[in-house]
Amino acid sequence: MQRVRPAIFTAALAMGALSLGGCATKDYVNQQVAAVDAKVESNQSATQASLQQHEAHLTKLDQTTQEALDRATAAGKLAEGKFLYSMVLSDDSVKFPVDSARLSPEAQQRLLSFVERLKTDNRNVYLEIQGHTDATGPETLNQRLGQERAEAVRRFMNQNGVPLNRMATISYGKADPVADNKTRAGRAQNRRVVLIVMS
Repeated sequence: MQRVRPAIFTAALAMGALSLGGCATKDYVNQQVAAVDAKVESNQSATQASLQQHEAHLTKLDQTTQEALDRATAAGKLAEGKFLYSMVLSDDSVKFPVDSARLSPEAQQRLLSFVERLKTDNRNVYLEIQGHTDATGPETLNQRLGQERAEAVRRFMNQNGVPLNRMATISYGKADPVADNKTRAGRAQNRRVVLIVMS
């Protein structure tokens, strides 16, 4: 009987050691699982943020595509249209700042009068807004500046009631001068935006 008791005691000790080892192993597994869960959650957050950025970019692309389509449609109608009249915003009258597309108060006033004329005419017309520059500076800069000036006019006119799909812009840069670029007065005439009205 006395030999049986030590055997039971030894078995009980072994069981206790195993259960303690089991607890230690269980704690270790729980720590590892928690670490993996944290990594997975972090990766999911990063993936979600990336998806949101991509969705925002696609939305912006959709808007840009729609604007391009509107312009193409307007340009197609312009090509079919008949010339009615035009207006020129040149440096002589509206003072485009050097290397700038900002519209002066004089330019804005002339554009407001132009918009009122369009509304009074009450006709379905289409506008081609041409941006021009003088010959100073590189071609790429002049192309960009001509486009920015034409776009500034288009935005202003849209803010004052002219639908975007009735206007198309184009930059001629320095390619279509109306005066001699060798003189100051000639360069001032070449820095201009021309609005062509067609039916």
